[in-house]
Amino acid sequence: MKGYMGKILFVDLTNGQIEEQNINDDIYENFLSGVGLGAYVLYNNIPIKADPLGPNNVLGFVSGLLTGTSSVMTGRWMAICKSPLTGGWGDANCGGTLSPAIKKCGYDGIFFKGISSKPVYLHIDDDGPKLKDASHIWGKDAVETEEILIKEHTLGNKKPAVAVIGEAAEKLSLISGICNDKGRIAARSGVGAVMGSKKLKAIVLLGNREIKCHDIAAVKALSKEYSEKVKHMNLPKIVKGNMLPLASNLMAKSNTYSSGDGMMSVYMFKKWGTIFSNTFGLQNGDNPVKNWGGSVKDYNKSYYKNINPDKIIERENKKYFCNSCVIGCGGICKIDDISFGEFSHTHKPEYETVNAFGPLLMNKDLNSIFYINELLNRAGMDSISAGNTVAFAIECYENNIINKNDTDGLELTWGNTDAIIKLVKKMIAREGIGDLLADGVKKAAKKIGKNSVRFAMNAGGQEPGMHDGRFDPMMGIHFSVDPTPGRHTIGSGTYYNYMQLWQYVSWAPKVKNKSLKEDDYIPSEETALKSVASSCYKQLVDGIGGCLFAMITGAQHFKVFDYLNAATGWNKTPDEFMEIGKRMQTLRQMFNIREGITPIDFKIHDRLAGKPPLTSGATKGKTVPIEEMMKLHWQVFGWDENTGIPKKETVKKLNLDKFVDCEFLK
Repeated sequence: MKGYMGKILFVDLTNGQIEEQNINDDIYENFLSGVGLGAYVLYNNIPIKADPLGPNNVLGFVSGLLTGTSSVMTGRWMAICKSPLTGGWGDANCGGTLSPAIKKCGYDGIFFKGISSKPVYLHIDDDGPKLKDASHIWGKDAVETEEILIKEHTLGNKKPAVAVIGEAAEKLSLISGICNDKGRIAARSGVGAVMGSKKLKAIVLLGNREIKCHDIAAVKALSKEYSEKVKHMNLPKIVKGNMLPLASNLMAKSNTYSSGDGMMSVYMFKKWGTIFSNTFGLQNGDNPVKNWGGSVKDYNKSYYKNINPDKIIERENKKYFCNSCVIGCGGICKIDDISFGEFSHTHKPEYETVNAFGPLLMNKDLNSIFYINELLNRAGMDSISAGNTVAFAIECYENNIINKNDTDGLELTWGNTDAIIKLVKKMIAREGIGDLLADGVKKAAKKIGKNSVRFAMNAGGQEPGMHDGRFDPMMGIHFSVDPTPGRHTIGSGTYYNYMQLWQYVSWAPKVKNKSLKEDDYIPSEETALKSVASSCYKQLVDGIGGCLFAMITGAQHFKVFDYLNAATGWNKTPDEFMEIGKRMQTLRQMFNIREGITPIDFKIHDRLAGKPPLTSGATKGKTVPIEEMMKLHWQVFGWDENTGIPKKETVKKLNLDKFVDCEFLK
């Protein structure tokens, strides 16, 4: 009774063999579940230099150690594999209802290897796992497929949890993901393409196993404490979305910052969800504009008034909560009057989607963003990568690198809504120029040539999330040093200030009152300690199935360390748990080194680091010395400061040599 199930399932799609494997307690105690267990399994089961779209790659669906234990904000799951987008470690995080369903089937993870000769899906119920023919759903979009499978496999009042791929993944787009709950997507790293390459259309889970933990009363007490805090955090109705740019502008004018109580973010998430950032980050420089080359001077009030989050909430029919969530940042929006009759509803567009298809493209048509959101949800294509790729194509067109002959007649100009929609559809279908763009900016730039790489915004092959390292240099560090690069969900200076890890972790630096913003642009050991602490802590959160938004409310509120001890009975200190996070992160880095990744190649594109700097906006003139910051991060982690390769003494200290082959680290 330790929170985890103690088993995983392995499915060989080539021969149809299905095997349960027991996992020893010491694996969980050293790697937790979630991404940690996944890293352990994949490292030991994927041959070195395996083709990401070949039979030897392994695709995993992993739940969290705290999922289903009565803990709150711990209902997330992850898809993991060798990434076809970066060539290294790949993972994608997702909410919805799938995570507890994995454990209720008796497993902490479900793993697939091989390639099926025909489309199949995995069905698990109380009678056990079975592979079934998926020919009747192959070719259908993700929402339609999920609806069909739920109808076919509902037993009485009990509906299965379903994860599926759409058209983009079937066509092996390297920026495709895996969908559940009709629009929640594990979008990053090209995990959808791996699933499509295996001819695996879906997993359908309808188990009924009990999920136990060590001290259920203590877990429930922690959940009640957090839930009560959230319950009472509601913004007054008089607070409107048009006030957000004003608040951002005031913050931008300050030369200092102090640590904050991350719980204050709950006010924003409960009222708007992530879309409060639609306009909040424009004035202070957090929101990228015009393929990362513009600012609020370009996407000014005449533009951003159209993406006021209040305009999105007007269409929200009901709130959406992932499993075990008490905040409810999601929503279901009515769109039948703006989607040409194709769709009636869509999940509320996330901030990432709004910015990727709004300011990044100089598009001010909110209706088009709702429509594109549903197109991408049904196709299972990552909106972050798709938006960056469209921006790349527009800038190539603007600079005469491509023309109408290349674009199938589309006039790819900034803010051309009709052309943007048509291009997205072409990318989903791999039609015409869409085939060129369906694998992201790095591969497209390589095929186009003509120095188009200067417009291809990426880190290590993956397009960056919609938060600017020129505004928050630590975000730029994590874009560049994480084994899954370009990810905005790992850490940032803002996250660190909110989390207040220094209250619990002996080596985490305290944020000083009235810290100078300009100091964040200077490489230092203190900044490196902060970025390393953030990396380690995020690994723990991903190991428990935790939510990023709960994480940034602060360790003093979302009590990860206490939750883990209550669920497992381990009685570890915060420093000991952070060591587990360091072990997980180091193993993911070792996977990349083993696969031939040169870590410095994950450095963000020069434009993302302010080389050359912007000439307008809040980050005007800002340049981030990213290489120096990367090297200090590696040094503090115990990795070689010049190469990013984990040192043998670090690997030994973390006991990784007891669990995986480390002989290549010479």
